[in-house]
Amino acid sequence: MRSDLLKVACTQLGWRFEVKIESSETVLYVYDAKQNVHLHGEYALKVANNIVTYNRYFLKNGLELAKILENQFYELNIAYSVQTVVHEFEAMGFKYMPDLSFVANEIEKKRFKMVAHSKIAAETEKRTEITFTVLHDGTVVSDSNYIPEDVHHLADKAMAAIDATFGTSRKEGTHIRRKAIPAKYKTKTYCKPDQKIISKR
Repeated sequence: MRSDLLKVACTQLGWRFEVKIESSETVLYVYDAKQNVHLHGEYALKVANNIVTYNRYFLKNGLELAKILENQFYELNIAYSVQTVVHEFEAMGFKYMPDLSFVANEIEKKRFKMVAHSKIAAETEKRTEITFTVLHDGTVVSDSNYIPEDVHHLADKAMAAIDATFGTSRKEGTHIRRKAIPAKYKTKTYCKPDQKIISKR
């Protein structure tokens, strides 16, 4: 959970917080979450290593407050994820295209496509669409079929920049799930269809 977004979330909620560095880790403490209970100088909530904990001794509604913070963070994280993906792919020459047929649900919140065209003269399918779905917590899932070699290299560069920004690393079997190659693409010399998942921060 990015500390900059957590700070924005707390500010939007009107909560008093402080960020500290402890053992080389960034830790956010919330000292006033409008809890209407005197905490005697102790924290109400603590966020460290992507885990939100609450003061079990003084708070009766600590779990509720933790959920409020998480939900506020996730809302910001969804917007941040969309902006990051669009920015990095546009930097590689892709164009943004909304998915007008998408209907958000409890798990999937945003969906859009990034479109590019191959410049390889012999390429018969020049147009590429990569679909991105942003989940409720800001996790990004990408899906595509055949991608021409030159476009694939650009997409890899964009994905690497996104990984660097998110602080994640996609792994085969965990963040990348291979799909069967559609029959019409099997004669292509360059065919690497896959599905990529970029985990939340």
